[in-house]
Amino acid sequence: MGRDVAEADPAAMNLWKKAEAASSLPLREIYWDGGEKDMAATRSLQPALTVVNLSLWLRLAPLCSPVAAAGHSLGEYSALAAAGVLSPETVLNLVSLRGRLMAECDPEGLGSMAALLKLNRDQAEACVARAAAQSGQALVLANYNTPGQFVASGNKNAIAALSPLVRQDGGRVLPLAVSGAFHSPLMAEAAGEMARALDKTGKAEWKTARFPVYSNVCARPETDAAALKNSLARQMTSPVYWTDTIRAQWAQGIRAFVECGPRQVLTRMADPILSPLLPPRQAGEPAAFTAVSVSGLEDLEAFHRSYSDSR
Repeated sequence: MGRDVAEADPAAMNLWKKAEAASSLPLREIYWDGGEKDMAATRSLQPALTVVNLSLWLRLAPLCSPVAAAGHSLGEYSALAAAGVLSPETVLNLVSLRGRLMAECDPEGLGSMAALLKLNRDQAEACVARAAAQSGQALVLANYNTPGQFVASGNKNAIAALSPLVRQDGGRVLPLAVSGAFHSPLMAEAAGEMARALDKTGKAEWKTARFPVYSNVCARPETDAAALKNSLARQMTSPVYWTDTIRAQWAQGIRAFVECGPRQVLTRMADPILSPLLPPRQAGEPAAFTAVSVSGLEDLEAFHRSYSDSR
């Protein structure tokens, strides 16, 4: 979780210190020496993951000239920092608040989330609608990750009603270890507090984006600071339209995708999202796009070598 970069780069280490001050949590102790349970807690994970994203981006920024940015859920804050809309310091304050609000929004543990696999979009939406009707509880599709991978979010009783319906359609349900029903109506109270916090950020803190940022809530590119702020305020109760985001970037001519983060989650999603749009690849034919993940110093050095060679 970013330790190698931080120990090699004082600016990255300083980001960890700022995130610890913003969150009032010993993030380096948790993520460099702690256990899995502490690492999974959303209150600490959100500022720590953002530090890793930003640390990697700051090292990548001199090497590339992005034409757009996007982030999946929490990652949208990092995308806004990369595009110069918000400063890293403002982003760390906001994601620390976001993590706390999301950790505290469901003290009774009523909400949950589950991944839906091996269904298409129509099937997933129909199963969720039927489970919500049968249970009488809130349930929505929270993440449209790929054409065959979705995440449902809502009341635990509705998630339980969803499982047999998905299996009837030949799909799989994978419960997720989360502390609430994120990106669902059950986040309304936390989302209201987050929106008020965003409103309190000074107008001077929001800049026009240096390059477009694709918002989770609409999958469209935007550079206007007020529009990006409005989308961010809606994000916690709105679905993440990731498939639509990547396909919209493809439609705009984007053919290279670089993921900054400690794992390769989004990189692995690129092929199932884009391959249905492409003709079958012939032997020896170059790939229609590239998707690479940069998660630490080794990846940064490889990216630097690749960029230098391409020049």
